[in-house]
Amino acid sequence: MSFGFFRTPTKPKSTPVVEREHCVAGRTLPLKIVENDRARRLTLRIDSGGRGLRITVPPGLRRGEVEKFLDRHQDWLEQRLAKVPNRPQVRPGIKVPVRGVPHRIVHEPSKRGTVTLSRDERGPLMIVHGERVHLPRRIADFLKREAKREIEALVTKHSAAIGKRAKAIRFKDTSSRWGSCTSDGNLAFSWRIMMAPRPVINYLVAHEVAHLKEMNHGPKFWKLCEQLCPDTERCKDWLKRNGGALQAIAFE
Repeated sequence: MSFGFFRTPTKPKSTPVVEREHCVAGRTLPLKIVENDRARRLTLRIDSGGRGLRITVPPGLRRGEVEKFLDRHQDWLEQRLAKVPNRPQVRPGIKVPVRGVPHRIVHEPSKRGTVTLSRDERGPLMIVHGERVHLPRRIADFLKREAKREIEALVTKHSAAIGKRAKAIRFKDTSSRWGSCTSDGNLAFSWRIMMAPRPVINYLVAHEVAHLKEMNHGPKFWKLCEQLCPDTERCKDWLKRNGGALQAIAFE
């Protein structure tokens, strides 16, 4: 059987995708098999935080070849996944960072479903009201609201500095990238960046806004990025070292 069944006659330009699960190293992970007309060989990638797997395949490849490819790379997957932090489930008692500051989650079900930041003698708190079952979603929604408020203000600031305007700003929960900028000026950000320190949030926004003027990663782009964010190198390094841990936090 080939991957020809991926193709949808009514949408010939869409990227054919098959989604399934794959068991490795005691974990059951979502697996995306993506057919790409430009691919000449199979490539395997682990999503940031070990949240899933992705295989890119040439068009028309037989399905059995994918299974053989996975079997050959099982040891490689186990070794890489062993280095990925366990996915901590958001729950009362654990700490979730907000703008780089760890906040201990406290559940208070007696009030309506809101999230407030506070502190006690032990340090910063994140107080979550409402039913326990909704706690992870309420925290995710809180981070999304904070991201929208802070990032939109930073986009306005940095875009004014370079004389460009963003066409739209969107927020997603992406596992492969922290932000993006399209050629027509649409910006997108992962709301998880609100768990990073403020300078790193600023760097990410400066990075994507710089793409409004320089759609590349050449010398002119990095010079512009550093003009907008003098801490570019330090913040880029922080995100490289710590981003996986933020991606690993489970809000399901």
